[in-house]
Amino acid sequence: MSLENIIHSEFLIDPDILYLNHAAVSPWPVRTANAVKQFADENVHLGASRYLDWLKIEADLRKKIKVMLNAPSADDIALLKNTSEALSVVAFGIDWRDGDNIVSTDQEFPSNRIVWEAQARHGVEFRQVDVMPPAGPNDEPNDLNYPESALISACDEHTRVMAVSSVQYGSGLKLDLAKLGHFCRDNNIYFCVDAIQSIGAHQFDIQAIKADFVMADAHKWMCGPEGIALFYCRSEIREQLGLNQFGWHMVEDTSDFTRKEWTPAKNARRFECGSPNMLGIHALSASLSLFDEIGMEHVEKLILKNTSYLIDILKKLDEINILTPTEEHRRAGIVTFKIEAKDNTEIYTNLMKNKVICANRLGGIRFSPHFYTGLNIIDRSLEILLRVSH
Repeated sequence: MSLENIIHSEFLIDPDILYLNHAAVSPWPVRTANAVKQFADENVHLGASRYLDWLKIEADLRKKIKVMLNAPSADDIALLKNTSEALSVVAFGIDWRDGDNIVSTDQEFPSNRIVWEAQARHGVEFRQVDVMPPAGPNDEPNDLNYPESALISACDEHTRVMAVSSVQYGSGLKLDLAKLGHFCRDNNIYFCVDAIQSIGAHQFDIQAIKADFVMADAHKWMCGPEGIALFYCRSEIREQLGLNQFGWHMVEDTSDFTRKEWTPAKNARRFECGSPNMLGIHALSASLSLFDEIGMEHVEKLILKNTSYLIDILKKLDEINILTPTEEHRRAGIVTFKIEAKDNTEIYTNLMKNKVICANRLGGIRFSPHFYTGLNIIDRSLEILLRVSH
């Protein structure tokens, strides 16, 4: 089936809605909705009589995630409730020492800030680094590697963790994760990546970036449901994380309920304390099958085509201040801009009233088109933007 046919058959958004908010919550593909309906019908008519088949879908989902991330093994993948839970597993699992510090950016979503700030009780400093490069004489950055160099410069012999988002939710700044990851590995610093704005939008290689921990919810670029998230933990350091959640599902032998002695599972299931979210598993597995079918290289290319198209038009418009870095190597799926001398919150409200689904971030407007978003959707949205802002 051609890509055009896949898009037309899988994404049935109301034609009056111009959906540019995939950095928040994405619409589902038809196959995901069908998987949920089928699972619901099965529960109604058969109960859990096919539970062993459900476990096969769960195992298959871990394999899909392994391939999508280029993880060494499906055993490195845990299925948790959300990004915040995964970040908490890391932040509250590290054996902190008084005087340790954590290096991060000053643009993080609260999920990737609050868990680290909470470690102050252990005498841990949370360092938030300004990662927007200072402009040169022509309003161009003096240092194209500034975000990475600033983060690296903030580290010292007491740095235990570098915790960053792969792409910033507000500005859309895309970091060079490989540069940061290699530095962290060479300096015995844990490298923790909140990849919620990357996975499903861009090719992602856990091994190439030397990540120790990676987490992401399903409901953004992966076009899955809320309530399920992936969590990768590098196998060599898995047992270095202390456990704070316990239950029947995180033990090595889950089938022997009468056994009194227990040990945590050797694989990443040690981080899953209770029963799996089978509904979410069925849905996410269906969503990821779409990305398998299309290929992440193609998905990324189409997303960058959309954001580049949007940036090129915005650059030509008067009074528009693009808040997202426009250098090609910094581009991702997010474009945030501000209309100078205007009430951008009011503009956002009017865009939403006109069914341009977007977000209000950094005091401006955030557009985040996906691979299936047609250029006509972007054009119509910009026409409405110009109308409601004047």
